[in-house]
Amino acid sequence: MKRHIRKLIAISGLGLLSALLGCRGQTSQDTPFWIKHGMEFQNKWLPYGRNQFYPDARNMQHPPEGTIAVGLLKEDDDFYRGGADTAHYVTSNPVKVTAQLLERGQERFTIYCTPCHGQTGIGNGMVVQRGFLPPPNFHDDRIVNMPDGQIFHTISFGIQNMPSYGKQIPEEDRWAIVAYLRALQRTDHATLNDVPESERANLK
Repeated sequence: MKRHIRKLIAISGLGLLSALLGCRGQTSQDTPFWIKHGMEFQNKWLPYGRNQFYPDARNMQHPPEGTIAVGLLKEDDDFYRGGADTAHYVTSNPVKVTAQLLERGQERFTIYCTPCHGQTGIGNGMVVQRGFLPPPNFHDDRIVNMPDGQIFHTISFGIQNMPSYGKQIPEEDRWAIVAYLRALQRTDHATLNDVPESERANLK
């Protein structure tokens, strides 16, 4: 029993001595002693490093021509681009317009569009009130008659002073904004035929 106690004391003493030596407060240029290397010293190419394998000696290479990353094919021109090209915009929203879509569109419109276009879309947003150039009025006939795909394309890529929102707003949210914009325009261009017969008696 005493022998075991002496061994325990000896091991504890060695551990304490090692700890004290490790904290002696001196600097050293020697390579640290690693008990287990793990992945610290694996063979790898750093992204911005160089190598002699590729002709341009760069570690980061462009994807092979014609390849597309998984999940980024986006074949549907109508949904992802508003039409095949700028001469062939889709005339109507490819996403089914529902109450939920309009609510989402209103929320996204308020976040991204109202700073310039204002809550009603007439172009009197807060940044315009502080000196920024006013954007077009969404209730002008030119925009009312504009194809939905063109409005989507403008949100995606910007136009004149308007920046692109393609990175900030996913495609489905862009279509939700288009749907809400159309509903907003109806408030200024609605006719009696747009009101259900059951509600016409309440009009003043």
